[in-house]
Amino acid sequence: MKLILLGAPGAGKGTQAEIICKEKNIPTISTGNMLREALKNGTEMGLKAKVYMDAGDLVPDDIIIGIIKDRVAQPDCANGFILDGFPRTIPQAEALDNMGVDIDAVLDIEVADEAIITRMSGRRVCEKCGSSYHMLYKQPKVEGVCDNCGGTLVQRKDDHPDTVKDRLNVYHNQTEPLKEYYSKQGKLLVVHGQEEVEDTTRLVREALEDLQ
Repeated sequence: MKLILLGAPGAGKGTQAEIICKEKNIPTISTGNMLREALKNGTEMGLKAKVYMDAGDLVPDDIIIGIIKDRVAQPDCANGFILDGFPRTIPQAEALDNMGVDIDAVLDIEVADEAIITRMSGRRVCEKCGSSYHMLYKQPKVEGVCDNCGGTLVQRKDDHPDTVKDRLNVYHNQTEPLKEYYSKQGKLLVVHGQEEVEDTTRLVREALEDLQ
């Protein structure tokens, strides 16, 4: 099963990717991890990417896709893989197709913007030990204090409502058009993200059943 995961930041892609990985015994390939691995292993594409990264520039799409191609050729991808965080734009999707990286389905997890803003802006993290909390779903025993170590709970900049809104705007403008692109190829599967992770997982399983 070769999958692309789509969905806005905070839609729960990472959680569902972990579950699918364990159940199907296939790896999740995230662009960031893949770049780090290619640099560490000194692959040809990794060395090309290094030139851009050292200069502080974005790595061009053709190099990223070259790294993806190298990665999906490895033995642990024989039964399939999940691409998380790529493609982000139509040109990247076209380049992926042109390089012959074959995809079975694109799983889109849909969550309303309002729900994502509530979900992400409610997150709090302990400054000391990094434990996670949520003002609605996972409250600490004492407000603002970590249950585990007594540290102060803070809101990360990424989770601030204004930052979340900016990230959602980027997603809607750049990445959301991929839904139509893959729908035309007959590969788009849409799942509506639920409040409870287990409910979303059940819908994801149902959506993927037809690919067996």
